[in-house]
Amino acid sequence: METKWLEDFVSLAETRSFSRSAQLRHVTQPAFSRRIQSLEAWAGADLVDRSSYPTKLTPAGETLYAQALELLQSLQNTRAMLRGHNSAGQDFIEFAVPHTLAFTFFPTWVATLRDGFGSIKSRLIALNVHDAAMRLVEGGCDLLIAYHHTSQPLQLDADRYDMVVLGHEVIAPYAKVGTSGHSLFSLPGTSARPLPYLGYAPGAYLGGVTDWSLKQCGVPIHLDRVYETDMAEGLKVMALEGHGIAFLPQSAVKKEIQSGALVEVTLPDATSLALSMEVRAYRERAGLRQNPKRSAQALWTFLQSNALAQINP
Repeated sequence: METKWLEDFVSLAETRSFSRSAQLRHVTQPAFSRRIQSLEAWAGADLVDRSSYPTKLTPAGETLYAQALELLQSLQNTRAMLRGHNSAGQDFIEFAVPHTLAFTFFPTWVATLRDGFGSIKSRLIALNVHDAAMRLVEGGCDLLIAYHHTSQPLQLDADRYDMVVLGHEVIAPYAKVGTSGHSLFSLPGTSARPLPYLGYAPGAYLGGVTDWSLKQCGVPIHLDRVYETDMAEGLKVMALEGHGIAFLPQSAVKKEIQSGALVEVTLPDATSLALSMEVRAYRERAGLRQNPKRSAQALWTFLQSNALAQINP
C-alpha cells in the first residue's frame, strides 16, 4: 500500500468527485480511479459507492477515511521531527510558491530584501496554489507565498497561521498587437462571433479570479475558450502568437508591454477589466511549529515590521 493512495482517497472523500480529485492530484482520471481501486484491493472492501452522485463513501470507506487522516498526520509529524534532528540546511528558508509567482514576483521580491534585511538562502518549491497551501499545512515549507482575492480566499485557519501582505498584483486581459498597432481582438465580442479565449485550467486559482471578474462585468463578454493551461506563462506564449485573449498578471507581461508585443484589451469606452489582488505570505504561528528555523523567524519578524510601518508610516 502506498501513502499516495491514502492521499488520493482523502481527496476523494472531501471533494466527492473523481474528476475534481484527479485534477487536484495532478493525474488523469483513469489513473486516479486505478489508484482508488488499488487501495480497495488492499483493504479488501469497497470504499466508494459508485452508484451515487456526488460520490459517497461506503461504511468501510468512512472508517478508513477517519483512520487515513490520523495516519497521514502522524507521518507528517514524524517527518517534521526527523527534519528537526538534521541541522544541515537550517539556514535555507523553504518557500512554497505558485508557479506564476515563482516566475514573476519571487525573484524581484528576494532582490528587494537585500537592502532592508540582507541576503537570504532560499529553496523554492513551485506548485499550484492548492498544493502550495497543502505544503504549508503539512509542514513541508517555512513560508507560503500566494495570491489573495476576496472571491477566492485560501482556507487557512487564522488561529494557526500568521499572514502579512507583501505587495499587490493586477491581472487584466491582454492580446497580441496587430500591424495597425492595436489589439488583434476587441471586447466584448458578439454571440455570433465570440473572441478566442485562452483560459486557465479548471481548479487554477487565477482561473477562479478571472471567472469572477467576468461575471462582475457590466456588459456581456462573448468568449470562446480555445485553449487552457494551469500556468500564466503558457497563456502568455499563446497570446504572443496571436491565438486569443488571456488574463495575465501585469508582472508577467512587463517586457512584452514595453516592447509593444502585447496590449491590454479594454471595452470600447476604455473601461478596464483589470482586477487587483494581494500577494501574501503565510507561516505557521510561533509555538505551533516544532524546531522553527532561526533564519525563517528572523525574516518573518522583518516582514511583520515592514507591514506595520506601511500601516503606520
